[in-house]
Formats: sequence, structure tokens, C-alpha cells
Amino acid sequence: MKLTKYNTPQIALHWLTATVIMFLLVTGSLVLANIENSEPSKVDNLRIHMLLGSFVFMLTLTRIFWRKKSPQPDHLTTGKPTLDKMGVAAHYALNLLTLLIAVSGVSLALFSGLFEVVFLGQGTIPEDFFAFVPRYVHGISTKIMMALIALHVIGGLYHAFIIKDSIFKRMWFGKA
Repeated sequence: MKLTKYNTPQIALHWLTATVIMFLLVTGSLVLANIENSEPSKVDNLRIHMLLGSFVFMLTLTRIFWRKKSPQPDHLTTGKPTLDKMGVAAHYALNLLTLLIAVSGVSLALFSGLFEVVFLGQGTIPEDFFAFVPRYVHGISTKIMMALIALHVIGGLYHAFIIKDSIFKRMWFGKA
């Protein structure tokens, strides 16, 4: 039997991961970036960001594993081979970029001594995270992620409203 939608665990993982990633991107860009490193509230905000970032890392690894181990519906087509290839590549890129962002965040925390500050209360937050190379990787990767998410949403809307192939039923709960 040909699958027409993703399985329930995969759908739940997708939407949970997407929600937490959006929260991290918005709060990282609009909240964390605007709190001075010398402000006491920065530590609590970093703790939440680091814990949720670790959670996204684990969710992404789980999603990749689950995708490999469970039956998948065929990729939807647009009738345009280049767009079809871009759609497949975008999904791989989103996962890889998520992992890169998490690894660069962990690297930044290790190099800057942030784990000790945030979780053990020892030391102080560095004056400038840009003194550490992983900060550049983390920042650039999150900007690329935002662009890819926008393209992902546009692609979904294109399928839904132009092609009208019921794409959202494939990635939502309930019957096919």
C-alpha cells in the first residue's frame, strides 16, 4: 500500500521541533542578542536557550533516526524537476543546519566557559562572545536557517494553494 502521509510520531516530532526552533530563533535574535552580557538576567536566558537547544539537537537526531527506520510517503512533485530537487535538498539542509547550530552552540559554550557560568554559577559571562569563532558559525547558521524556514513555508504554501496537492494533510494528525 502506498503511503500518502507521514506517521504520527514523525508528525509530532516535526511540529515539536519546528515550534522549539522558532522559539529559539526568535528569542535568540530578539531577546538574548539585546541583553548585555553583564546583566544578571542573561544567565537565566542563556540557561533556557542552552537547554532548549540541546532538546532540539536530540529531537533532530530522533527525527533522522525515525525517518530512516519507518516507511515514508514519496516526495511530492511540482512538475518542475529543479523545484523537486530543491525541495528534497531543503529538508536535508534543515536537518544538517539544525545539527550545525547545536554543535556550534555547544562549542561556543565550551570555549567561553559558559557551562560553568550558567549551570554551576562559577565565573562570569565573557564580555564579547564574538571573541570565539563558534559564535560566528552559530550566528551565520541561524540566519541561513531563518531563510531556509521561510523557503520551506513558501514551498508548503505553493503546494497547498497553487498545486493543491493536500500537502498539509501529509504532515498533520488524523487520517490521510
